Amino acid sequence: MERKNVWASYNAKQLKELEVLCDEYKDFISEAKTERLCVDRAIKDAKKAGFKDLNASIKSGKALKPGDKFYAQHMGKTLILGVVGKEPLANGTNILGAHIDSPRMDLKQNPLYESNDLAYLDTHYYGGIKKYQWVTVPLALYGVVVKKDGTIINVAIGDDPKDPVFCVTDLLIHLAANQMTKKASVVVEGEALDVLFGGRPAKDKYGNKDGKGKGGKKDEDAKETVKSNVLNILKEKYDIEEEDFLSAEIEVVPAGRARDLGIDRSMVIGYGQDDRVCAFTSYKAILDIAQPKKTALCILTDKEEIGSVGATGAESKFFEDTMAELLAIVDSKVGVSKNESFDLTLRRALRNSCVLSSDVSAGYDPCYKGAFEEKNAAYLGRGICFNKYTGSRGKSGSNDANAEYVGKIRKILDEGKVGFQTAELGKVDEGGGGTIAYILANYGMNVIDSGVAVLSMHSPWEIASKADIYEAYRCYKVFLDKMDMR
Repeated sequence: MERKNVWASYNAKQLKELEVLCDEYKDFISEAKTERLCVDRAIKDAKKAGFKDLNASIKSGKALKPGDKFYAQHMGKTLILGVVGKEPLANGTNILGAHIDSPRMDLKQNPLYESNDLAYLDTHYYGGIKKYQWVTVPLALYGVVVKKDGTIINVAIGDDPKDPVFCVTDLLIHLAANQMTKKASVVVEGEALDVLFGGRPAKDKYGNKDGKGKGGKKDEDAKETVKSNVLNILKEKYDIEEEDFLSAEIEVVPAGRARDLGIDRSMVIGYGQDDRVCAFTSYKAILDIAQPKKTALCILTDKEEIGSVGATGAESKFFEDTMAELLAIVDSKVGVSKNESFDLTLRRALRNSCVLSSDVSAGYDPCYKGAFEEKNAAYLGRGICFNKYTGSRGKSGSNDANAEYVGKIRKILDEGKVGFQTAELGKVDEGGGGTIAYILANYGMNVIDSGVAVLSMHSPWEIASKADIYEAYRCYKVFLDKMDMR
């Protein structure tokens, strides 16, 4: 059952739509390299499309009616977009759920130090990475610094052509005989992922660079002069002092924009495509639907790469609480029936929902074919990929979608002429991974993983096919509009 490459099926109009979508996508992943920036960008686009802040509606007491569009965000790192449907919420909702965090390095709370006339920033890597891939790569800094008075300073250094970039250094090949004997997992260790930040000393209080004052006196204030110079620059340009790192969230990510890949420009290479390729196509789909029968939701969540934990991860109660808030404010035709309790309606709305856990799949790489089982692999250019289950070893930690749900999805996608394929995450016992699918499945929902096949997943630069990006967007629109398990 080999699925066909979808490129040959496109007409001129579709090819133009594909390029327009992918140009916007490249801008998105180039400019929104953190979860905060993803939420900001999505809200900005949602407002343009007529979405209103759910909290404002709650405060006004004005009921939401079918066709109304809303958004709700939490801590600037997770976001829910919704369009109220014609049917009662108790009939369930159609949900797209993607995550907007990506593997990276985070600055420690006390990161800045000097060693042998060089200034460094100490980091702690986030998510699953091959640490050796992050050395000698141009890096940028993004995040926020919150001062004691509550002032928020946005940090973005490294992507503007006028900005400097940063890097983690590597040992030269001439001296690397011992390093080259190590396993890949330890050839570069976590504590060695320190970012080179500066190398120019500040002048001492006498105007000299060597720390010597008049009469040969030693200037005690001239210690760590490179670090001092860096702090002077941070204070002058950003009003940041060393103690401000204690209340900062600064992420270290690859510098540079996403680009077309291939002489035929058929692919996109860029940072953070796991899982922002699915996040982008999901929120674009909900922005572009008109009036769905069932209420349509798009969840963009944080912390998936470290287990979906915390207040902004999928394990939090934010989604459930937002559903309760929505149920309390929607029009009576959509909301709670007089014959049942609020809690019962909420439970029914959750249980009767259908979800696409929109997350990327491992693209088949002919250079590493030994890791894949070819009949059940995801191939670039063959459309959006469905993983009935993920997990590892004996499906451990996975949500395993039921056959009835898979059959219904096949039907609506074939009717919508959406290109799709199915896959597993590599060979049995070769490795594995997970998504947020099992978390939403805990409510009794129908859930299946679906997303774009990606090459070099979790590396600084990942690769996706433009055709798969386009088919993901088309799939998500069809799902929001047509999915109904009744």
